Amino acid sequence: MEKAGPFVKALFDLDFRKFVTPSIIKIVYILIMLLLIVSYLAFVIASFRANGAFGFVVLILIGPLFCLIYLVLARAGLESLLAQIRTAENTAELVRLAGGTPPSDQGSFQINPIPPTGPSAPRASGTPGPGATGNQPPAGPNSGNGPETPPNPYKQ
Repeated sequence: MEKAGPFVKALFDLDFRKFVTPSIIKIVYILIMLLLIVSYLAFVIASFRANGAFGFVVLILIGPLFCLIYLVLARAGLESLLAQIRTAENTAELVRLAGGTPPSDQGSFQINPIPPTGPSAPRASGTPGPGATGNQPPAGPNSGNGPETPPNPYKQ
C-alpha cells in the first residue's frame, strides 16, 4: 500500500496540526477566476437579450469593473487567510525551537510564569533597590495638593 501524500494526511489530521489551505489555495483562486468569467459571460448574454445598448455597456464597462473588484477582494481575502496560517505555523516553529510546549499541548489549564529574580527584578517591598536615589516621584495622583480623583473601578 502506498503512503498517503501530505495533502491527504493534512485532510484527515483530526488534531488540526497541519493546514490544508496552503496546498489548495491556488486551486481555490483559479476556481474563483473561472466562476467570475462564467458569470461575466452569462451577465453579458442576459443583458444583450434585455437591451442591446445595456449589453454593450455591461460588456465594456460594468462587467470588467465588477470582475476586477471581485477578483481583488477575493485575492486579498485569500492572502489574509494564508498570512494567518503562515503566522500560526511560524509561531509553532518558534515555540518548538525555544523548547516550549505549544498551546495545544498544554491542556485547558493556565501555566503561570516563574517571576524574575536578580538585580533587575522589581522589589516587592517599599525599599529602594541598589543604586536607587532618594529622589522618588510622588506616590500617585492623590499625593499632591490638588483635588482627589475618584478610584478607577476597572483597575485591579
